[in-house]
Amino acid sequence: MTKSTAKLEVGGQAHDFDVLKGSIGPDVVNIASLYKDAGIFTYDPGFTSTASCESKITYIDGDEGILLHRGYPIEQLAEHGDFLETCYLLLYGELPTKAQKQDFDYRVTHHTMVHEQMTRFFTGFRRDAHPMAVMCGVVGAMSAFYHDSTDISDPHQRMVASLRMIAKMPTIAAMAYKYHVGQPFVYPKNELGYAANFLHMCFAVPCEEYKVNPVLARAMERIFILHADHEQNASTSTVRLAGSSGANPFACIAAGIACLWGPAHGGANEAALNMLDEIGSVDRIPEFIDRAKDKNDPFRLMGFGHRVYKNYDPRAKIMEKTCHEVLSELGIKDDPQLDIAMELERIALTDEYFIEKKLYPNIDFYSGITLKALGFPTTMFTVLFAVARTVGWIAQWKEMIEDPKQKIGRPRQLYTGAEQRDYVPIAKR
Repeated sequence: MTKSTAKLEVGGQAHDFDVLKGSIGPDVVNIASLYKDAGIFTYDPGFTSTASCESKITYIDGDEGILLHRGYPIEQLAEHGDFLETCYLLLYGELPTKAQKQDFDYRVTHHTMVHEQMTRFFTGFRRDAHPMAVMCGVVGAMSAFYHDSTDISDPHQRMVASLRMIAKMPTIAAMAYKYHVGQPFVYPKNELGYAANFLHMCFAVPCEEYKVNPVLARAMERIFILHADHEQNASTSTVRLAGSSGANPFACIAAGIACLWGPAHGGANEAALNMLDEIGSVDRIPEFIDRAKDKNDPFRLMGFGHRVYKNYDPRAKIMEKTCHEVLSELGIKDDPQLDIAMELERIALTDEYFIEKKLYPNIDFYSGITLKALGFPTTMFTVLFAVARTVGWIAQWKEMIEDPKQKIGRPRQLYTGAEQRDYVPIAKR
């Protein structure tokens, strides 16, 4: 079999680089020796044309609107499985057998409680602190409580740390929510499923019985599945970069949470809901559509288009269905935000401007409406994203740690500052 190579000519001298082929997706030119061989770097702001690692976890074809986890389409996982099954798949590479699923569910369920002393952390935050700020601090502090799972060279400790974070993240998120609204913490219940348990911890109060609506629990389950992993996005790359230094897993996940907080990433669904509020009513939509088309107007339609997907986001189709199921179950028929959202969706799918630029509704467009209907304030939206994405971060971190070719992350730069110059004493400046 003939080896495929790419040629690069620099200063009249040709250099050959191997072309690597994945199981699916575009080929990759291996330029790891570029600086040593040619004395130059590549320039790629945002790393949009750079593969930073080799991975077997998630594949995305943005042009075709395809998202696969370990080869399985996201549509099938969301429709037929539950979140912990997706977690097992991401972590171990295959769907679990019945016995494996029962064992995994048991281990996660019995790790959901957090160390009781961690409850004191919350009282150190202001009452009006943003829940994501609380999440960053508390998750980072987990390394101070679970010393027996911070040795990244020990496979057993890596496994324990992984289970702990998947299990405890909903508990910490629910505690952040309860502290935010001034209600007492609610402990996890082992007889409930992952999503149902989270809803119970968020919305139950000690003074009365709370029964989790199965339709809402299933919606929450789907939201978790749809956000579980998304290849080398900003927060995942942050987790891998932090992990490449040998940092403990809790610190790496805290770094991912901090990155996710950005409105261009995890905060997009909150921004989409705020945009619907800004529009206010269906009759004002034409005004905002015109503003969105005006290059000189800073207004942007949030929840449309995607950095990767140049087709309809496959997760958005499932999220749209889930959104309607929740609204129907709760009897929400005349919701102004939903009316605006549906009209915006219709325009986006028929207007030549949106079609030409491929500005299709994305998952954030529907998830914000759904989460609001479930009873969550907008400040909790990104927290829920973090709960779901934790398993993806962990799977990617675990894969990176076990990759013998992995090196500490060290991007290069194109320096455009001052050339070397001599220091001038302050009296002579």
